[in-house]
Amino acid sequence: MHQDSVWGSLAYLAGRFGHDYLTSYGVTLRIGVISFLGGLLLAIVLTMARISPIPPLRTAVSGYVEIFRNIPVLCLLLFIVYGLPEVGFTLDYEPSVIATLILVSSAFGCDNLRSGINAIDPGQIEAARSLGMSFGGITRSIVLPQALSTVVQPMVTLFISVIISSSTGALVPIAHDELTGLVSRINTKEALGIPTFLVAALFYVATGLVIGAIGRIIEKRAVIWR
Repeated sequence: MHQDSVWGSLAYLAGRFGHDYLTSYGVTLRIGVISFLGGLLLAIVLTMARISPIPPLRTAVSGYVEIFRNIPVLCLLLFIVYGLPEVGFTLDYEPSVIATLILVSSAFGCDNLRSGINAIDPGQIEAARSLGMSFGGITRSIVLPQALSTVVQPMVTLFISVIISSSTGALVPIAHDELTGLVSRINTKEALGIPTFLVAALFYVATGLVIGAIGRIIEKRAVIWR
């Protein structure tokens, strides 16, 4: 019988499963960081296409954003894990989680970047055009740098959301448990619901606080760069 107090249960969990918590937290961070960076890169590509002078391309990207911004992460994950094999395309479980988060985060990231672009003074773009700069040159040199510096906080919020959404990995049998998957397994085995989930919640909250603090530092520097 475990100690009845919450502190006693937490001490028991730390002693018996402390290493497992840290390992699973590492898996959570790996999934979250890879997914966010992949989503950010894809969002940049999508944004360039969305503001391109090619109407069909703009329409296609707008459709992409609307679809993946509004589809639940769980539904998309289940489709990738169980639906794609029906048409002959199979991913391992962890890459399926990462692919799901990349698709969703890229849609939100693209929307964030569009908001940042709308905040840019149109006169800068007109001046660049008058100097003979190409669309690609204007986008790389003027539009994207300023848009990225403008949307630091929305991107930080998106990063935190991706870290939290990595918990959907608990719904598929990935090779190594992420944090929520570990919590579910421990709770099934030990029947320590509240303390078990409390430890995981502290990991998620601490991660969000650290990311938020780093984001504020980046935002302050971005203001200087602008």
